[in-house]
Amino acid sequence: MTIRLPAADGTLRAYEPRTGPRVPGPGAAPQGAPLTSRTVFAAAHVVADPYADVSPDSPAALDWDATLAFRRHLWSHGLGVAEAMDTAQRGMGLDWAAAAELIRRSAAEARSVGGRLACGAGTDQITGGTLAEVRRAYEEQLALVEDCGAQAILMASRALAATARSAEDYLEVYGHLLRQAAGPVILHWLGPVFDPALEGYWGSSDLDTATGTFLELIAAHPAKVDGVKISLLDAGREIGLRRRLPRGVRCYTGDDFHYPELIAGDERGFSHALLGVLDPLGPLAAEAVRILDTGDTAGFRALLDPTVALARHLFQAPTRFYKTGVVFLAWLAGHQSHFTMPGGLQSARSLPHLARAYELADGLGLFPDPEVAQERMRTLLSLYGVDQ
Repeated sequence: MTIRLPAADGTLRAYEPRTGPRVPGPGAAPQGAPLTSRTVFAAAHVVADPYADVSPDSPAALDWDATLAFRRHLWSHGLGVAEAMDTAQRGMGLDWAAAAELIRRSAAEARSVGGRLACGAGTDQITGGTLAEVRRAYEEQLALVEDCGAQAILMASRALAATARSAEDYLEVYGHLLRQAAGPVILHWLGPVFDPALEGYWGSSDLDTATGTFLELIAAHPAKVDGVKISLLDAGREIGLRRRLPRGVRCYTGDDFHYPELIAGDERGFSHALLGVLDPLGPLAAEAVRILDTGDTAGFRALLDPTVALARHLFQAPTRFYKTGVVFLAWLAGHQSHFTMPGGLQSARSLPHLARAYELADGLGLFPDPEVAQERMRTLLSLYGVDQ
């Protein structure tokens, strides 16, 4: 049975959906088997409460049962969960109060199932202020994450970007945080393609200069840096930085355009992963990494390379709205009962964009029940006045 999908030019095209989900290849490792050659975190989205009487300016109201169930889904496939990151709409619908509750609940859930968890610590309880105020905001969030027993991810700070006047300001704030951190943290360099307010992070808009400052910070505190997450969508720059990291400091790719090649690596090293695109790709990505665990790089690339077209579609400019496509696919896959997001962000992508995301995801076999996905896609189309 075909379904008519809208194209960007306003026409309708016929698409024939899959009739069954993708089946793992012969000899695939069991679903829950641990990943051994790479550390892989999926940055997980949050599920809004569709019955909450809220406006786009209201604090986020979450469906906690569905939100935590999705994290159990990711853990069940052997993935780690990166919690309260930009995929969870930090700074785009999820305020610090909700993020703090999310961290607490996810940490408790992780303990109950033995799941790996790292959580974002930032400064989004303030919008600006002095360097001392920025540092205190970071300290509050870092303390919460570590008190919950999770690994901390020091996120890029809009407040610091607005306040800092030099590279030395970044080194002072981050150096203070690293000295007081209870354990090794992940440093997150989020580029302006994901958040325009982070232009000039590390004290310069020149990426070579900024990279130098970043590496200076790491070199001064190597025992307190587990790894760095690079989200610049520049594979060459990530590889160059990866090769300059001190021994024992990992590179976690945040490049949702080039992740297969970066995770596979080369003769001089590889990247681990902390990616928003692993939210919809979780089971398939975990299977691919288990293939890589056996030393079969070609098999890993053969399975994961075809997913890049979907990733590039979801993360196309304006990149910060990729969350809409991620939640849309979670709805189609049956992980939540509705397509609603905090802040009304479900409206941030067009119907043709969502239709193409459905087509690409269906082609990859990402939907456990393609008939459910097709029916939900038809429901959305009918709401937009597309007759079948």
